[in-house]
Amino acid sequence: MESTLICVLLLLNTLINSGHSEDDDGVSKAVLTIHPNSSQIFSGESVTLRCVIQGGGVTDWEYRWLTPSPDQCPQKEHVCIISAAEFSHSGDYRCLGSHQQQDSKWSDAVRLTVTPLPKATLTVEPNPVFPGETVTLTCSVRSDSIWSYQWYKERNDNVVSQSVGHTRTGDTLTISNVAESDHGLYWCQGEIQSRSISSIISDLVTITLNALPVASVSVSPRGLLYSGETVSLQCVIPGYTDWTYRWFRYNHHLPSQTSKAIDITIPITLTVQLGQYRCEGLRTDRPQRSQPSNVVTISVTALPTASVKIVTPQGLLYPGETVTLQCDISDYTDWTYRWFRYNKKLLIHSRKTITISLPDQAGQYQCVGMRKGRPQKSYHSSALPIIITDYQPSTTLTSDKEDVFTGDRVTLNCTVESPGWKFYWYRHTPDSTPVTTTYGNSYTLSWVSVSDGGQYWCRAGRGDPVYYTLYSDPVQINITERPVAVLTLQPNWTQIFIGETVTMRCDIQGGGDSDWNYRWYKNSPVVIPFNIKPEYRISPVYMSNSGSYTCEGVKGNKFCKTSEAVKLTVSDQPQPVLRISPQWLNPGDSVTLSCEVDKTSTDWSFSWYRTVPYRAGLPSLSDKSYSLQPLSGNVTTEDSYTLIPAGPTHTGGYVCRAGRGDPVYDTLYSEPQFLWSGDLQPSASLTVNPNRTQHFTSKSLSLICELKGNSTGWRLKRHTETAWSSECPSTWRSITESTCTITSLDTWYSGVFWCESGSGENSNAVNITVNDGDVILESPVHPVTEGDSVPLTCTFRHQGTNPNPKTDFYKDGTLIKNETTGEMTIPTVSKSDEGFYKCKSDEGESPESWVTVRGEKTFMITS
Repeated sequence: MESTLICVLLLLNTLINSGHSEDDDGVSKAVLTIHPNSSQIFSGESVTLRCVIQGGGVTDWEYRWLTPSPDQCPQKEHVCIISAAEFSHSGDYRCLGSHQQQDSKWSDAVRLTVTPLPKATLTVEPNPVFPGETVTLTCSVRSDSIWSYQWYKERNDNVVSQSVGHTRTGDTLTISNVAESDHGLYWCQGEIQSRSISSIISDLVTITLNALPVASVSVSPRGLLYSGETVSLQCVIPGYTDWTYRWFRYNHHLPSQTSKAIDITIPITLTVQLGQYRCEGLRTDRPQRSQPSNVVTISVTALPTASVKIVTPQGLLYPGETVTLQCDISDYTDWTYRWFRYNKKLLIHSRKTITISLPDQAGQYQCVGMRKGRPQKSYHSSALPIIITDYQPSTTLTSDKEDVFTGDRVTLNCTVESPGWKFYWYRHTPDSTPVTTTYGNSYTLSWVSVSDGGQYWCRAGRGDPVYYTLYSDPVQINITERPVAVLTLQPNWTQIFIGETVTMRCDIQGGGDSDWNYRWYKNSPVVIPFNIKPEYRISPVYMSNSGSYTCEGVKGNKFCKTSEAVKLTVSDQPQPVLRISPQWLNPGDSVTLSCEVDKTSTDWSFSWYRTVPYRAGLPSLSDKSYSLQPLSGNVTTEDSYTLIPAGPTHTGGYVCRAGRGDPVYDTLYSEPQFLWSGDLQPSASLTVNPNRTQHFTSKSLSLICELKGNSTGWRLKRHTETAWSSECPSTWRSITESTCTITSLDTWYSGVFWCESGSGENSNAVNITVNDGDVILESPVHPVTEGDSVPLTCTFRHQGTNPNPKTDFYKDGTLIKNETTGEMTIPTVSKSDEGFYKCKSDEGESPESWVTVRGEKTFMITS
């Protein structure tokens, strides 16, 4: 590049000295202009160089450029544009024009100087600044006046514009009446708008806002301020000492007060607010003022007020008494007291209380308090007049009761026209030694006895020495023995059942006349607080009426002694239990029916019934299984009923019921009980197949009702230990085939079976026992005549495994015979053979069966 530059310079020099260019007389000459027209160009700025040929009358010139560096301007073009000036563009620029081998003269040199962008400088005065002051910000870019300026705060897009508080003038920004919002970071930047040039921004400057010193008002003395005192206010401003002070009361300036401290005397009569005060400071240097103080309210507290009162005695005052006066002053205790009588100071008295004697020292008294601390004194008390009553007081004695019962309490009251007395109580005679003394005006005799009766007096006394009233008139107290209430039940049953009626009667023993009222209690709480009748009737009674009952009599304010408690127990409606003895009929013998109700209840009468098939219109059991037909002599006072003599017509079911009271209260019907006969009946008979009383479980059993005569409508009934009669579990096939077959026996089939006709006739009964063991005893089902031979056979569930087991037979638990065949025979039975029989072997033991022997006609085996 250096060799190229040298060649260009040599060529230019040759052309200049060659004589081909024209001289000044009409020869064309190049003229070079620059925009912007400044010798100083800033880096990055755009520059345009324009080459114009003057003279020659030619328009199609070709141009050549002489630049500081090669290729900085395009050859042949008359315009050279530098879009972003750099330091390498600095130097001299020339140009010329060429036309058909003819060159114009070179233009004069134009020097281009490229300099870096300048940086703005920001100054702030003053800084820091106080609120309300004016601060000036000055921005400069070198010393040129060609710049204009922009101001920024906190952000690049936050330009500080002209406003009420901000004034922009040339290179300055003035902020007047500085506030907290003016605190922050500021910077500035110079601009040449015609050339679109901006300087480098200034350094950031923080305007710091210092708070003004704050004034405060101190008050002396501190705490409560009292009427008559002098209070000193002082304006305290930290940091400086050369302040001039301004004082304000209720926001009004006090021009006469310019000192740091002011004194205010509180009028003795003022007990409200003295005023609201504040202060502030002024000075010539910065800061020129302080912040105003907060408002201080000067409130005045009234002096404590003294008051005089009479301690003893209270009320009316009488000649000869001693009176104690007391000076009371609130809030403090370390007072020294001054006393005045008729506004004249009593020199000898400085205590809180004084004692005066009547009548000599009567008058009007005042007091005042003095102390060393604040407040140093109190207000004077109002005057208290001491007035004397010129007569001896009397007493009045009254009693809350005059006719009372033993155990009561009697209260005597003794009244006097003035308070503060001690009371003296007398009995029998007023000049005797007091029965007692009290500080209250009442005297109570608790739990009095007859010996406490008689006349009573009272009188009162007070002071030291004691000043007494007159004696009261006497009061007579009459005391008699307290009557006693007696509670009885009618009827006298403590066991009561739901639905019955009970009446309680309260009799007052020793109560004299009959004008008593009555109260009734249940488990202590009152159930009837007032009743003029001595009877309390509950009809009907419920379970909730159970409890312990008492009563008492009331006559005015007198009460008799409460009765002893009577316990009333209410139970559910009872169901009697019927027993039949014997339950198996022995013709000609008597049969006894026994009906038992709750053992704790009494006074029952009893009704007796025989069961018949259900018929509408007759009394019936609740499940309508039977209707009830009253027996002859149906109602008895005894709890038993005897059938004499009992015969076959008496077999069947029986029921009883009990009743008592007026109107009659009835129990439930008893469960039916049955009277059975083992003898064959003329109307029907029951036979079983297999024909024995004991049977194995899982085997079958047929029970057959054999009808005779005109009996119709037969059904088979059964009675067990756990449930009373129920019908055969199978459905009858027909009336003529009255057979019930149980295909698979179980132990719960055990029981007494019989046949019953539609008209209520009964067949013989058979006691069936179903055994789940391996051994049963076979015996005849129907009776045999006395003297007959009776076989007994021990049968085994698994007979084939042991065809001839050794078998023992027992009667009433006693071994009577050993057999190897499993059978025994009673050749000729007699009455002595009656009893329980069973058999026993290695296979097991059978249940017992009962053998009943009939006198020369029949006998029956039941189990």
